[in-house]
Amino acid sequence: MKFGPIHLDHIGIATHSLDDNSSFWSLIGLVQGEEDETVADQGVTTRFFSTATPSESAPTPKIELLEPTGENTPIGRFLSKRGPGVQQVCFSVGDLKGLLNYLADHGVRLIDSEPRRGAGGHMIAFVHPASTGGVLVELSQTHHEK
Repeated sequence: MKFGPIHLDHIGIATHSLDDNSSFWSLIGLVQGEEDETVADQGVTTRFFSTATPSESAPTPKIELLEPTGENTPIGRFLSKRGPGVQQVCFSVGDLKGLLNYLADHGVRLIDSEPRRGAGGHMIAFVHPASTGGVLVELSQTHHEK
């Protein structure tokens, strides 16, 4: 039943504009990632800010700003309904597929029963807010892990 290591990977924040909403994160000392990334099948452009320099032994939590590529995308619809703000919390796990199967076997409502490719080449899946107390949870596994 071990699906770890598990750690907080990032908090995703929906925004209308990456550029208009990046300065605060830099002002408090977070380090902006090298490049923004557009994930076409999710209709989003992402920009990451790290709380520290990542290391192999101690992963560092990040802030992910999410700008929609259009109104009829998941982030575009989120902004229309709720406005800017926290959209999801992401946890990195060692065995994403195993954890998804385990959660499904225990009645957890999943948005994705199979992992799919997300930002940074990571495999991701989402857990429905109905099973998490109202928070959209993203689970992530880097492509080079188990």
